[in-house]
Amino acid sequence: MVATNNQTKAISDLEYDLVAVLKNKAEAVQLYETYIQDAQKADSQPCVELLRQIQQTEMNQVQEIRRHLQEVMQKGKM
Repeated sequence: MVATNNQTKAISDLEYDLVAVLKNKAEAVQLYETYIQDAQKADSQPCVELLRQIQQTEMNQVQEIRRHLQEVMQKGKM
């Protein structure tokens, strides 16, 4: 967590934001498994395919966020 004193922050606001977004995206990727199973139980192949596509998009975004976070952590910015 970021300290309230502007001079003593454990991580920058940008790093914190990227970590928060990464966490949310990673959780979403896992949740899509449940949604996909629900669509399979409903015998809705179009919905299964849509949810898998969305899940893949989320996974791609996770990878992109990770790359950005690594660079921000190393250089302090992009």
